[in-house]
Amino acid sequence: MFVPQVAVLADDAPLSDAGDTQLLLAAVLAILAVVVLIVVAKFHPFIALMLGTAVLGAVAWVPPLDVLHAFIDGLGTTFGSVGLLIALGAMLGKLLADSGGANEIVERVVERVGPERLPWAMALIAGIIGLPMFFEIGVVILVPIIILVGLRTHISLMKIGIPALAGLSVLHGLVPPHPGPVTAIDLLHADLGRTLIFGLIVAVPTLVIAGPLLAQLLDRVVPVYATEAHAAALVGGSADPGGRSGGVGETAEESDEAAGRGEALPARRPPFVAAVLTMVLPVALMLLKAISDLTADEGSHARNTFDFIGDPSMALLIGVLVAMVGLGVSSGMSKERIQESLGSGLPGVASIMLIVAAGGGFKTVLSDSGVANVIADAAQNSSLSPLFLGWLVAVGVRLATGSATVATVTTAGIVGGLAADLGNNEVSLLVLAIGSGSLFFSHVNDAGFWLVKEYFGLTVGQTLKSWSVMETVISVVGLVLVLVLNLVV
Repeated sequence: MFVPQVAVLADDAPLSDAGDTQLLLAAVLAILAVVVLIVVAKFHPFIALMLGTAVLGAVAWVPPLDVLHAFIDGLGTTFGSVGLLIALGAMLGKLLADSGGANEIVERVVERVGPERLPWAMALIAGIIGLPMFFEIGVVILVPIIILVGLRTHISLMKIGIPALAGLSVLHGLVPPHPGPVTAIDLLHADLGRTLIFGLIVAVPTLVIAGPLLAQLLDRVVPVYATEAHAAALVGGSADPGGRSGGVGETAEESDEAAGRGEALPARRPPFVAAVLTMVLPVALMLLKAISDLTADEGSHARNTFDFIGDPSMALLIGVLVAMVGLGVSSGMSKERIQESLGSGLPGVASIMLIVAAGGGFKTVLSDSGVANVIADAAQNSSLSPLFLGWLVAVGVRLATGSATVATVTTAGIVGGLAADLGNNEVSLLVLAIGSGSLFFSHVNDAGFWLVKEYFGLTVGQTLKSWSVMETVISVVGLVLVLVLNLVV
């Protein structure tokens, strides 16, 4: 039963013979259903995307079995190409945290800079840590350090916190191997190497503007300072960010408790160089692949080698294997503890993998039903730039659902038909435009909003004036730089 259905889906003929107006209405109602289910009914995005797909099929008059098979086909394809990256990235990030490597990087950099350069150092640290990590993991690792550094130096949390948050957020939205950009690359069939290079070109100035420079302004609007009580709540009563090699500011009593629970803490922190190299290795391998694709002859041994080791899945796998030695073994972790750390990173990203996969299924039904072609034709006949259109749609989904990942995946499906008529450079820039739009104005329906609010001890109003403004600046600056880059490449 399933094989014939795949053959139908592979055909160019759409699954629905409904008119353009009906197909557009189906897309609008499907997206509205997803938004209402997530925002109002508080459904999990995975379920909401499945039910939204059902609404799309019903309104577009697509046979139910065709909808089901198309959704499963898209879900499986997306999970296979993106889910592996998310899992490996989570493993690498968790081992980085558990070994003490992240803390080693933070403290070594902080102790070598003065107060004036500290915001720039925090942006750099967040940028390095944010390469292999998800935003939430980076926040959990960095915020206790930010609080303790602020307490020790008496520098406003805005001055050192905003640059760090900007570094994590920019990379999360624009640079592979994060789930949003990787999924958009897969759905739009963009070139990974080009997107990675363009993403870094856009990310660096965006981080400078939305990080250290914006922090100076936000410090006047929201002058918040760390307190002893706040630091104690985050790090267990120690205000020493240069403590032992376990958790940040961990006390001896906590170490004894952890040992009693059978949790073997690292005997020492891994070397600074090893921690940095481990984190940047996957991205370096992907960059080598991109350079090889541009310079080496197709089919040559060098290009084949770099294409293999620079593939995102292989690059992250190599990164995890190197981390097991460079972070785990060098910090004194046992083999069992290393494997436990790797495994414990997976449960937290299971939800992300399901959302991304369901978004891929939703996208496939949009495409196979003919909706994507109608939207692409309408967009092509409009005066809007495809890049601006992608950004605008992502902004709308982001504001409605609060999720950058949902915004990226959904928008890539909606505007996917545009990519067929764009050059390789423009398709990569479309990925970045969508990624920029997915970061626009985080507010109360975004989990990141509450994460920042609680960790920094802010009020809702202060969070809107700082975090939400920062996200908006990232989104707008990112779009402007994408449009400028489009003029020169």
